[in-house]
Amino acid sequence: MPDITWESPFCAEGSSCFRLGTDADGNGYIAVKGQEDRYLTDSLQALRTLITDIKAGKADHLL
Repeated sequence: MPDITWESPFCAEGSSCFRLGTDADGNGYIAVKGQEDRYLTDSLQALRTLITDIKAGKADHLL
């Protein structure tokens, strides 16, 4: 498992909480809070775009 630095959880109203993380190689990670061992990884830009869209309400159905 890579050495991931996790940010504080983001919890939308009535939705699951998720966490973002990064590693020393510049990879980005996203996981449901409490299940950080089951993460999704991609480029930082791809995950940043996904999270920005979720926070903007464009993808609430995904959570």
